[in-house]
Amino acid sequence: MLKKRYPYYLANHAVAANHDLEVLDKYTGKVACRVAMADSSAIKQAIAAAVKSQAALAKFAPDQRQAALEHCVTRFTARREELALALCIEAGKPIKDARGEVTRLIDTFKIAAGEAVRIGGDVLEMAISPRTRGYRGFVKRVPIGPCSFVSPFNFPLNLVAHKVAPAIAAGCPWVLKPASRTPIGALIIGEVLAETDLPLGSFSILPCHRDGADLFTTDERFKLLSFTGSAAVGWDLKARAGKKKVVLELGGNAACIVDADQRRDLDYVVERLVFGAFYQSGQSCISVQRVFVHASLYAELRRRLVKAVKALKAGDPK
Repeated sequence: MLKKRYPYYLANHAVAANHDLEVLDKYTGKVACRVAMADSSAIKQAIAAAVKSQAALAKFAPDQRQAALEHCVTRFTARREELALALCIEAGKPIKDARGEVTRLIDTFKIAAGEAVRIGGDVLEMAISPRTRGYRGFVKRVPIGPCSFVSPFNFPLNLVAHKVAPAIAAGCPWVLKPASRTPIGALIIGEVLAETDLPLGSFSILPCHRDGADLFTTDERFKLLSFTGSAAVGWDLKARAGKKKVVLELGGNAACIVDADQRRDLDYVVERLVFGAFYQSGQSCISVQRVFVHASLYAELRRRLVKAVKALKAGDPK
């Protein structure tokens, strides 16, 4: 079961500053737990701590980064069912799919652990003339610096993992704003990270109101902003991000094409279209939103789709 109270994480430490954020059980609509909310002062402290930790984290050896990530893999595996239930409650994700997302969380940290010791460089042969014989150049990859992460509500584990695990592998400190509707998964990740020996200030996880989160975008001390969410918000953030690098993963408008040669497999086509459109109530960036159908199949496919959608059942995701 969920805890009744969750702190936020400021410079690697749990801080129970308040219990201002109510997290709802998305099926019952009742309050499932309460979470500490960060104000602008806490966000400023987190950024300053990330900047201060940059040198220490850059010196944190690749095998040490790997060990921290491997610890997360072990602990997430041990807490697999707790993580799945938290996801089921806070996001309304069916428990089967929630368990699948936990598996992907674990896999992402496994991949990052492997990459932590494979961040090499390149040697460039420069002997292009008698004068440059014996000359070589090299490329060394170094951490970009403090990163700002903003994650969405629909995949609270997976889309957090895609940001924070590579950052740890690369030696970059970071500050994360999880979605205020679904912050629990990120805070459990923080709880596990706090068990590692990552340098002080390496990470902060701060649920906060959108109107108080401008520093995640505008503060020039961040060297990279990674945002996953709607196109309208993402492009606005990019416009206000200044000189920092920006990575955007925005909402899609996914289309499927059903051509005339699919007549024999129409049952399979219907099954995939219905799953793609209604999986997780459509709250997926690749959910099916448009279907282009060959004229010769249109009437029959429409009839089968209507029948299949009418047969769908809503219920307790647990």
